[in-house]
Amino acid sequence: MTSESSEHNSPGPRPVRRRWPALLATAALALLPPIPASAQSTAEAAPAGLDQQVLFKASEEKGYSCFRIPAIVTTPRGTLLAFAEGRVKNCGDAGDIDLVVKRSTDGGRTWGPLQVVNEGGGDTHGNPAPIVDRRTGRVVLAETYNKGRDDAAGCDVPCDRRPHMQYSDDDGRTWSEPADMTPVLRPPSWNSWYATGPVHGIQLTHGRHAGRMVYTVNAESYADGRITANHAALMYSDDGGRKWHTGALDTWRTAPDGTFRQKPSEMTLVERADGTIYVNGREQDGTDLGHRTAAISRDGGETFARPFEAIPDLYSPMVQGSLLRLRSRSPDGPGRLLFAAPADPDRRRTMTVRSSWDDGRTWEGAERGARVTTDWSGYSDMVNIAPGEVGLLYEGGAVDARDEIRFARFTEDWLGPRRDPDPTTPDRGVGARPAAVLGGARNTEGRYGQGLAFDGRDDAVRLPFRSSLPLGDRDFTCSLWFRYTAKSGEQPLLWMGGVGSRAPQVALRADPAKDRLTADITALTGAGPAKSAQVAAAGAANDGAWHHLALRRSDGRLTLTVDGKSTSAADVPGSVSRNDTFGVHLGQKPDARSFFTGALDEVRVYGRALSDGELDMVREHNMPAAAPAVLRLPLDRVRGG
Repeated sequence: MTSESSEHNSPGPRPVRRRWPALLATAALALLPPIPASAQSTAEAAPAGLDQQVLFKASEEKGYSCFRIPAIVTTPRGTLLAFAEGRVKNCGDAGDIDLVVKRSTDGGRTWGPLQVVNEGGGDTHGNPAPIVDRRTGRVVLAETYNKGRDDAAGCDVPCDRRPHMQYSDDDGRTWSEPADMTPVLRPPSWNSWYATGPVHGIQLTHGRHAGRMVYTVNAESYADGRITANHAALMYSDDGGRKWHTGALDTWRTAPDGTFRQKPSEMTLVERADGTIYVNGREQDGTDLGHRTAAISRDGGETFARPFEAIPDLYSPMVQGSLLRLRSRSPDGPGRLLFAAPADPDRRRTMTVRSSWDDGRTWEGAERGARVTTDWSGYSDMVNIAPGEVGLLYEGGAVDARDEIRFARFTEDWLGPRRDPDPTTPDRGVGARPAAVLGGARNTEGRYGQGLAFDGRDDAVRLPFRSSLPLGDRDFTCSLWFRYTAKSGEQPLLWMGGVGSRAPQVALRADPAKDRLTADITALTGAGPAKSAQVAAAGAANDGAWHHLALRRSDGRLTLTVDGKSTSAADVPGSVSRNDTFGVHLGQKPDARSFFTGALDEVRVYGRALSDGELDMVREHNMPAAAPAVLRLPLDRVRGG
């Protein structure tokens, strides 16, 4: 869909301001020396090729309580412009918020003082989405306004948010007056929410749309007392940012029960080598699996080739993320896309940069990504500084992801080269590909033939996602053999789904400290809250011998069977695989914070409840049940590596 276009006219550039009780003149600001990186606090110690500094922190800037929502670009002259929301009274999303910027002319080693680009004056002026015209040097800044409030609560629903735009023609020293773009870029039905970015936009370099500027928007519609639809859209300009159009649009309607399949938001985008635009967004509470979702445009951002599709195994909490095409030192080297986001699927922590070598069609696992910090972390943006050198602007903190905004510089060498595929072990489930063997797990004597030994540090088995793996709301049976001697620690045996108290999941664990074995499920029904159930068997079975463990879901009960002896508990209805990241792990918790020390053998999952007799045949004779297996891992061979 293309909207009516409009000239982006304004009275002309104005100097950026610094928000102090006594405002300093812009000329005086220009005379202040830049802040050396050595004088700024360091986020945490880092390996060679990575250095960090704190760029925005409330305790170091007068007039602000919090900084959030980073965005960064580099101009044709090499100036870095780091944007953020300066939140005046508190860290709430709908208070008195200014758009602020810091400038660096030496590749991010030193930075000038904080300057106010757009003062909220009691209202919210936020969601920075800068886009650079490489031909003229103009930097266009898309942003949104809403009425501010004094408390730290969010904007009332429906929230009237209006798009605005301003620009700089002098590398971010001065900025035009903001122009209200509502008549052009916000259709009347987008009446409940509207958000630009927040992340940098791009300028296309390939094909007939070369020179086109593109950025992302998500919006909502409201009627009859509820949200009725979510809209993910691209905005584009073919004349350096003077006229703008609404282009690609993907709308998802809310179901009668209050759920929706997808809700793409806070989207980041990159141009593929063939000129296709790849868009990757935050998946906000949709019933499809995964917290990331993606779509492509083959016509320069005018339409999406197909609706957004969730990416279940790109692990991340619900959070904004950022994309960048690495400008390699070797122009003939393989193309490499980077994705920055927290890698913990449950919480906003462990900022990690992950690579794709096929233009975003697949992404390396979280364990292969380059870890920037183990601290709490949130929103981010990336920028190419020089060939083989990247800047990452991200929210982080030792206590809270909103403590500060950090700037990290890292090199292509720090990211590391493309690695060979992981070793694999066969999966005899229907339509299955081999499962990845992580951390160096190796074969050992099993209960039936060979099994697999796990060292408790980084060994695991992870299955590649396929649509037949999620169990949904049906009955099922999990069966496995385990052997271990650990006396403490969480010992994950089999984990299917997400992690955390609200994520649908099925988890089988040994708990030696409490001398028990447990099976937990968390399920969702409709738009209601998550509900959990647990069934536990006395005795940790940590005597170094092989033991059989099975979990069955059937007729509203959960039954845990250990070596043929059963314990049951009430089930909770609903889907055990919805709304969240989804993975199937052996020997590992999905957030990689617990690993199993011991050995596993003959791990199976069936998409129905096996009878007692069928389960006896599995346990006593290793016979397959008369039903196709969702997964069947003999763990008798490891190939490759």
